[in-house]
Amino acid sequence: MLPDNEVAIDLDDGGRWTSLILGGREWLWSGPGLIAGSREGLTEYVDVGGLDECFPTVRGVPDHGGLWNQSWGSLDEDEDWDVVPYGEAVLLRRFNGGETPVEAGDAGAIWVDYRLIAPAGYRFIWAAHTLLDCAVGASVEVPADTVCRLYPQDGSDWAESSSWSELDLATYGPSDGTALGAVLVDCPTASVVDQGIELTLSLSCSGQPVSVALWRNLGGFPAQAPYRSLGVEPMLGRVFGLSEAGPGDAAVVPESGELTWRLVVTARSV
Repeated sequence: MLPDNEVAIDLDDGGRWTSLILGGREWLWSGPGLIAGSREGLTEYVDVGGLDECFPTVRGVPDHGGLWNQSWGSLDEDEDWDVVPYGEAVLLRRFNGGETPVEAGDAGAIWVDYRLIAPAGYRFIWAAHTLLDCAVGASVEVPADTVCRLYPQDGSDWAESSSWSELDLATYGPSDGTALGAVLVDCPTASVVDQGIELTLSLSCSGQPVSVALWRNLGGFPAQAPYRSLGVEPMLGRVFGLSEAGPGDAAVVPESGELTWRLVVTARSV
């Protein structure tokens, strides 16, 4: 029998979350089996599933950020914190630190605190690149009036829609050969309903742009060997690529030189 709530990570493989068990079931997709072992030292991103910490960008250079091929460590003075340097920045992460968040209520919950130490004015995009193991028919739920930026898989520029309700993106349907990404702008919370359980991901970071990235691959990517994957990815920012971020589209480190945020993941039966 699976435990009710548990997360497993691999510090040697980019600090990746390899398992997320909530409500007695596994949520993370294990990937298409493209590689075994750590990706440390690789120069091109390899999709292995789970949850990658994307920083300081999602798309662009480096693809999926610069942490997925780095080995993480523990903070010398407090081993509860995972830590990884990147250029002039240092990212720290602690699971279930501090008080139980109010958002958890009586549901199963895992929460993660983040600290970024970097020069004042440092701009970045961060995403919890969460790839979920869901059945055909699973649904993604966000407020109907959420503004979306759509990114076609052909690499063309994103196009903005007025609201989530106008788009046919909510259902993780059967394979149809399509793949696309979207950024759900200024959307701090998204839920996925799959086989009678609702998984909710909520991100909070005062004064910063908080959104959700969506990746829906219905057998449309990659062209040479397509597979299925569903990404629901809480993010700081409003675009996938840091290089395309306009005013207000990226997170910015304040004058203090430190920025903190919290990710809460809950599950309940529906």
